Amino acid sequence: MNSASVLPEPRRLYAIGDIHGHLDLLDRMAGLIARDLAGVPAEECLTVTLGDYIDRGPASRGVVERLSRNPFPTPLIALRGNHEALLDAFLADPETGGHWRHYGGLETLHSYGVDVGHVMMGRYYDAASEALAAALPPSHVQFLASLRTSVTVGRYFLCHAGVRPGVPLDRQSEEDLLWIRDEFLASRADFGKRVIHGHTPAAEPEVRPNRINVDTGAFMTGRLTCVVLEGERVRFLTAC
Repeated sequence: MNSASVLPEPRRLYAIGDIHGHLDLLDRMAGLIARDLAGVPAEECLTVTLGDYIDRGPASRGVVERLSRNPFPTPLIALRGNHEALLDAFLADPETGGHWRHYGGLETLHSYGVDVGHVMMGRYYDAASEALAAALPPSHVQFLASLRTSVTVGRYFLCHAGVRPGVPLDRQSEEDLLWIRDEFLASRADFGKRVIHGHTPAAEPEVRPNRINVDTGAFMTGRLTCVVLEGERVRFLTAC
């Protein structure tokens, strides 16, 4: 897993919210970005996916496969979400399956061809963990290992969940970057950069002076959102 990095601000930045196993929405979003670039061309563009590629939806394996090959017409930086952390935890400690199975892990196991019958009843996590490890293609292992916890792109700081107020951006913990909610969402503090995040589903994208939330609950609503940032200009693409 890569640590945080700092990049110059591109002419146009696309940041995509939580996908959660919806390959259909990912493919539509890739098409929308391609059409957006074709309609209004721009040099030096970048796409960032904000994590939570797996769980809950029906095609976690397909999403990881597609992202591992970059389906976008721009360079891609893929960030790590808390659900990718749950998968890693299950591979390292199968007993965490008792937690993961309640957060969409069954759907991910099923997408990789792992029998979930015993896991549904809270049994034989070891066998399911071994089966998942065997089913993960090397390219998927490499992709999951490559995920960054955050990236600074010009005036923007991108991460999955958010940041802890009062802590410098370069000293944020992985736990907060992947899991934080209330303290971050309620804060009106200037974080030093505008934070672009997902993790907390909202009916519509949330645009605040200090943050933008692009998680519109794809697994519940059937809508995947991408914020398009060009300097101070903010607009959105929606795949549904």
